[in-house]
Amino acid sequence: MTAEQRYDALVDEVFRFYEQGRLTGALDAIRTADADLAPWRAELAHTEACILGADHRPAEALHALQTAFAEGAWWHRKILTEDDDLEGLRDLPGFADLVEQSDQRRAAETDVPGEHLLDRPDGEIGGVLVALHGAGQRAGHARRDWSSALDRGYAVLAVESAQRMSPMYRTWPDQELAAKDIAAAIATLPDDIRSGPLIAAGFSAGARAALLWALTDKPTPATGVVVLAPAIGGVDLPAGKTLNPAIAWYGSEDDLLEHAPAIERLPGFTVKVIQGLGHAFPKGRQLTEVLG
Repeated sequence: MTAEQRYDALVDEVFRFYEQGRLTGALDAIRTADADLAPWRAELAHTEACILGADHRPAEALHALQTAFAEGAWWHRKILTEDDDLEGLRDLPGFADLVEQSDQRRAAETDVPGEHLLDRPDGEIGGVLVALHGAGQRAGHARRDWSSALDRGYAVLAVESAQRMSPMYRTWPDQELAAKDIAAAIATLPDDIRSGPLIAAGFSAGARAALLWALTDKPTPATGVVVLAPAIGGVDLPAGKTLNPAIAWYGSEDDLLEHAPAIERLPGFTVKVIQGLGHAFPKGRQLTEVLG
């Protein structure tokens, strides 16, 4: 198992504890991280602080962040000031200074563009599924999750966001910047498949970015859209154009299911619910079965 796979497994374990309200278990799990997970020091410290904040231990939460900052970590001010679990830290001495110093360190960081991964199916190519990863993930996660499109004759182009909220945490908060990443990835497509149909796909924050791309034609027109758990709270969705397919999937146990009615109001869109699924990619379920 690679270090990234171990990190993903640890985060999944911590999230399960957190969702069950077992904060002690979540905290114990996060503190099992060893030297192999050092690249994720900032992300692990932020998670630990959120657990401590949720457990009404704000002083300890602030200490966890300050310790990691002293070791080189940084975070975008939004995830320090807008996370409900860290609300109890906001009036503590030292928190405002941490936010400012962290944001200064973030601004001084060298830009690290995301990578783009292309997989081609065997035989004739019927189009390209452009897959955007979820928050905290990378292009490799999107490649893995949407690989079933290869069985439908589609190439899979996994796009990684250049937007970082901490050193290893990439997501899609700015749609204009997301469009630039999508355009840069599409520009790398070989000539023999660049003119084919483009299907916008994504999970969670990536699903929101893919959906907005498909509805606005920015940076380029998409033929269809297939997304899982689009996080569209507070987002005004334009009516857009006719897309085929036009499907959003949600898990029946995912809190984001409450966003489904906004998508169902879009012309031509269908929402499908996967029973028993939370906020995760389903194992063994081919969401790309809707592709022609």
